Amino acid sequence: MEFTAILDKIDGIVWGVPTILLILVTGLVMTFSARGIQFTKLKRAFLSIFKENEGKGELSGFAALCTALSATIGTGNIVGVSTAIVAGGPGALFWMWIAAILGTATKYAECMLAIKYREVSADGHVLGGPFYTIEKGMGPKWKWLAVLFAVFGALAGIMGIGTMTQINGITSAVNNAFDPTSSHIAFGNYTWSTVISGAVVTICTALVVIGGIKRISKVAEKVVPAMAVIYVFLGLSILIMNAMKIPGAFVLIFKSAFGWKAVGAGAMGFVFKQITDSMQKGIARGIFSNEAGLGSAPIAASAVQTNEPVEQGLVNMTGTVIDTLIICTMTGLAIVIAFYGDIIGGVAEWNAGAQGAVLTATAFSKVLGGDGHSVQILLMLCLAFFAFTTILGWDYYSEKCLEYLTKGKMGPVKVYRWLYIAAVAIGPYFTVNAVFTIADIFNGLMAIPNCIALIALSSVVAKETKAYFDKYPTL
Repeated sequence: MEFTAILDKIDGIVWGVPTILLILVTGLVMTFSARGIQFTKLKRAFLSIFKENEGKGELSGFAALCTALSATIGTGNIVGVSTAIVAGGPGALFWMWIAAILGTATKYAECMLAIKYREVSADGHVLGGPFYTIEKGMGPKWKWLAVLFAVFGALAGIMGIGTMTQINGITSAVNNAFDPTSSHIAFGNYTWSTVISGAVVTICTALVVIGGIKRISKVAEKVVPAMAVIYVFLGLSILIMNAMKIPGAFVLIFKSAFGWKAVGAGAMGFVFKQITDSMQKGIARGIFSNEAGLGSAPIAASAVQTNEPVEQGLVNMTGTVIDTLIICTMTGLAIVIAFYGDIIGGVAEWNAGAQGAVLTATAFSKVLGGDGHSVQILLMLCLAFFAFTTILGWDYYSEKCLEYLTKGKMGPVKVYRWLYIAAVAIGPYFTVNAVFTIADIFNGLMAIPNCIALIALSSVVAKETKAYFDKYPTL
């Protein structure tokens, strides 16, 4: 059995029906525990982003949100959406939305609990995240579950979502922009654009991660908002120029999500597989993108200067809305309009040879028109900066997981930083499908202990939420 086939088999087990149900049930439980906070308090959450906080911690609320967004707005929004659609059909977008709507409440709960159970040392150093939520919230007898999360978190950073997927997306986008025919070969099947861009990103990563969380947050505060604005501008341009096609695109997405066309043909076995594939890829890529339920964002949230856990939980839950319901939706609709638009009229058109960043860039260029190259350059810049900040954010997450495992010893953490940089260096030389499958596997393994803890502590979520809004009924 080939390596990719083995990875697909493991991915299918990790992201089987039990994991999907666990994530969805967690979102439902958090929605009820927090009284539908993603619907009733969303405006207040966005207004809280720029509020000045007081209390123990290392970062402002805005800096923590940007650090969390730096780790979520990355290849998942540009590459992950396209791979989900290729693997699960347009219906994968629907399941991304469902996961995001429920995941907004999950993100609120996990970030709020992380601040409640964090540890702050005498010198102001903060350490918090699902590992302390599990250990201190559920009790010492559950420490093994906390350790399991920390191990999966460290591995996810260095082997999946934090390094290889991001650098792979960057180099693919650069190659597509400057050498789309791959005619300038450096060695093997790898082009000079791939090799050079990979080396540049690796060097930049090393220069930043050695500086720690404060340097990472400073980069994120500047880069994330600027790149998000550019990407949203491109996405809105596509939607405005193709407004008449949007209703048909939504119809196609819903039909694909539930297999209605195939139901009419009586192909129930195919329908079930189509639905489960769409659910699996949509939810898995949705979690890859917004990380709700994954347990990563709470690590950054725990470093916030605040005495009100609920308040920062509100701020962090906006990240899921920005990441998936806005940015991923724009990407997905662009791809559906570009490659599936003619299917609505009965003529199939699908660029089966393209995938990842190349597919998204091709879709944007096709829909926006013009020479296409300018659009690809802009998209490449967005992807490069998004992915670069994701690399930085996940280094921080992974280091905190390792810091918990080593009980605060920084020696292993410093060694890990160099291993992390090495993983970035070799990332461009793996296939897109392989690196995303590896990332999916570790994402699922991280989500399991985190979701178990959230469900177990749902009463704490309800109590803290009620107490805060009774105390502060208005902003």
